[in-house]
Amino acid sequence: MTETEQDIEKTSGPGAEPEFSPDPETEEEGSYSLDRKTVAAILYAVDVGDREQLVELMEPLHAADIADVLEQVNAYDRRRLIELYGKEFDGEILSELDESIREEVISLLTPDVLMDAVRELDSDDVVDLLEDLEQDQQDAILGALEDSDRVAVQQALTFPEESAGRLMQREVVAVPELWSVGQAIDFMREREDLPEQFYHVILCDPRMKPVGHASLGKLMASPRETALTDITEPSFRTIPAMQDEGDVAYAFNQYHLISAPVVDEDERLVGVITIDDAMIVLDEEHEEDILRLAGVGEGSLNDRVLDTLRQRLPWLAVNLVTAILASLVISMFEGTIEQFVALAVLMPIVASMGGNAGTQSMTVAVRAIATKDLTGSNVWRVILREGAVGMLNGGAFAVIMGVIATIWFGSTLLGMVIAVAMIVNLFVAAIAGTIVPVMLEKMKVDPALASGTFVTTVTDVVGFFAFLGFAAMVLL
Repeated sequence: MTETEQDIEKTSGPGAEPEFSPDPETEEEGSYSLDRKTVAAILYAVDVGDREQLVELMEPLHAADIADVLEQVNAYDRRRLIELYGKEFDGEILSELDESIREEVISLLTPDVLMDAVRELDSDDVVDLLEDLEQDQQDAILGALEDSDRVAVQQALTFPEESAGRLMQREVVAVPELWSVGQAIDFMREREDLPEQFYHVILCDPRMKPVGHASLGKLMASPRETALTDITEPSFRTIPAMQDEGDVAYAFNQYHLISAPVVDEDERLVGVITIDDAMIVLDEEHEEDILRLAGVGEGSLNDRVLDTLRQRLPWLAVNLVTAILASLVISMFEGTIEQFVALAVLMPIVASMGGNAGTQSMTVAVRAIATKDLTGSNVWRVILREGAVGMLNGGAFAVIMGVIATIWFGSTLLGMVIAVAMIVNLFVAAIAGTIVPVMLEKMKVDPALASGTFVTTVTDVVGFFAFLGFAAMVLL
């Protein structure tokens, strides 16, 4: 049991004392952060039913920190905490929660609290909430929205999942392209429904087609009579509503965008995507790639045992098949291994080095494919570079292992065998680590998910075959 779990357990029973009670007077301003002692104090307040203390503890926390608290505690404590916290529950907490427990938390909120929480959210956050909920919960949330907000959210839900249309928010500040700075400023001052957070004023033609945007900084720094078209930014670009959100995140990262208008098939303005939403997608893409490289899908610490099992078991089964394939290669050289037992000792070294070399190249290739740095125009240059690196690495470790094997087993020929096998396997591993992800990408298979299994198979089969085959030729 971890220290955090021990702290939580200490404070979960009747009569338990908190390990610590935060003293606002001793805390430096801005230094309050979520730690195990804070979680313990929050759970103690829940245990004794002290709502005033709970609100005091939660008030300094960011919505993301409160979401972390809800994710760290068990379902029983989570229910009691939400019930005691009551109307203080903020809508931003819902948008920060892990998807695996978001539905559970929503079901614990009273209708009044849920309505107030959802009304505080931008349309894109509401859409994100609705995507993974059951129909009855979707209806409850939609029923809590104002008519205009409900229509905006329902329209966003008509776009495909993981598209720009789902990612965008409908709250935008758009003005005619012929306006001056003064007119735009007066318009924003008079408007009562400005978005809570925005970075640009979008310029549109009479057909509501975005033609440029001006940053708030330039807007406020320019004389009132300045034409808006004179202060538009050169980085302006529009995003089709049907574009994949991964491509959207790439565009924001590649072109250093802060916000970008989203247009429909007629190029009319329908919403805007801001950098915070784009970076969330980019972070999710990175996390997804890392998890898939390990063959664990999109798992979460809050997933149930059976859900986790379903995610991991298929790829473990595939690995079993590939391991059997490598074993079949070994079985072809049973006679050679029986005569030279030293081969059985050295085989894992060849396979392990090849596997690691392949994983290195594969990781670089998968990441380069995701960031669009590895394309058809440079793929062969990258393959040749990785092959050269593999050959040089193989040569270096061939010398090392050749000397070790010669001294260890007193056989120069055995040292030569493992040296040659090392060169061959590390070279093939480097090439396979690049080619396999590229081929999978061409076949529309996620390279992050499937590359590891195939690269490992190649390095094991080639490593064993090269080592044992060369041994059979030289030693017998």
